[in-house]
Amino acid sequence: MKIAILASEGAPYIKSGGLGDVMEALPAALQRISGNEVALILPYYKKILEDDRYPVEFVTCFDTQLGWRQQYTGILKLKNRTDGVQVYFLDNLYYFGHRPGAIYGQLDDGERFAYFSKACLEALLHLNFIPDVIQCNDWQTGLVPVYLAAEYYPKFPGTKCMFTIHNVEYQGWADGYFFDDVLALPGNWRACLDLNGGINVMKGAIETAHLVTTVSETYAGQLMQSYYAHGMEGILQNAAGKLTGITNGIDVNTFNPATDPALGCHYDVTSFGNGKAKCKKLLQEEVGLPQKAEVPLMVMVTRLAGHKGLDLLCYIAERMLKEQDCQLLILGTGEPQFEKFFRDLAEAFPQKVAAEIRFDLGLASRIYAGGDIYLMPSKSEPCGLSQMNAMRYGTVPVVHATGGLKDTVPGVDEMGQGGLGFTFQSYNADDFYWAIQRALNLYHNHPDKFYALQKTDMEQDFSWDKPAARYLELFRKMLG
Repeated sequence: MKIAILASEGAPYIKSGGLGDVMEALPAALQRISGNEVALILPYYKKILEDDRYPVEFVTCFDTQLGWRQQYTGILKLKNRTDGVQVYFLDNLYYFGHRPGAIYGQLDDGERFAYFSKACLEALLHLNFIPDVIQCNDWQTGLVPVYLAAEYYPKFPGTKCMFTIHNVEYQGWADGYFFDDVLALPGNWRACLDLNGGINVMKGAIETAHLVTTVSETYAGQLMQSYYAHGMEGILQNAAGKLTGITNGIDVNTFNPATDPALGCHYDVTSFGNGKAKCKKLLQEEVGLPQKAEVPLMVMVTRLAGHKGLDLLCYIAERMLKEQDCQLLILGTGEPQFEKFFRDLAEAFPQKVAAEIRFDLGLASRIYAGGDIYLMPSKSEPCGLSQMNAMRYGTVPVVHATGGLKDTVPGVDEMGQGGLGFTFQSYNADDFYWAIQRALNLYHNHPDKFYALQKTDMEQDFSWDKPAARYLELFRKMLG
């Protein structure tokens, strides 16, 4: 099967969050399935252009018509990919190559990614790669199924398109004039993109894609509810017949305590007792916490944003630190009020709290390996990867049972039996604290049970093999 995967980011080349991780692992997992030919297309950002690790060769160039604009598009092929996935970068200095800083947040993001969506279809034609399936991701490639249906279907007569929602909060809104000025589609296609008088790219993608997926089974159901759907619930209810959820995996080669180069000590499921204890000691030393093996170390690696449940942690933090024998380590950056809170908390409780307000992938790995309990009280979580990373390293999660957290962390009882971690159902601080207390009780009073739970977590298969097989099953369903 010929599969084209289109996205605005993909690790290791460029990444801002979970989408980048998925675009690193999913194409490779699909390519490993016999009979598949996978191409991944990404924008050629300034950061990639200037990175010597990613040598490219020029394939061809053409102009992409975007409204009244004619924009140069170059196709560059990555030369050193070794797993069989063909990686192509679309080169346009104006939209991507000269833009410093973050991937997103430019004033003309709508125009940039409308260009990218259309240029992807043109690039597939110039590459003579007519895919059986196009899989596109989030609003940045949400115009692909719209253009495919409105203009390109004669050139892709048998191609089906899947649109995957990684986070419904970001939908690609634009003013009404965007339809004529940038998209220049026939007028009868305005209705599929119109929402409350504006242009909503995600709505257009949902209505024109052959199949819509999201990144966990529970989140697919939650998207029918106004609490989670950010105004998209009616659109998704109408599309319920073609909406399904596939829970993400993680890259088990990268996140592997037996080989992770960021760790000072390696271990696996048969040797994690001593190895993890050493990692904990090294981590406590690195972040300036007392090196106490008997004190449970609770950790978080997260964006410091409200929807990550940090308001719950802020509410209970001082009480918890006074009542419980524990340590707390936070790594991340984000909203200023949370950065300040955790800095102040570390200053007030220097023997119990460390706040690393920065982005550090190596330290993140050492936190997964050295922590005992991983906190993830997200208000909503389409899938979440951190909880699976933590379990891969034998760190027991405490999570709010929502979205992908519910799917990947079934709850245990008081003795750590019957699941993979400690969960709480309603989004409030007291329930979160009660879940933490149950985890701490198991750690302090039943260490053998806690050890057994860690081992169970490490034995889970969080690889991309099963999700990739599910994607392929849905591709075949689309193709009939």
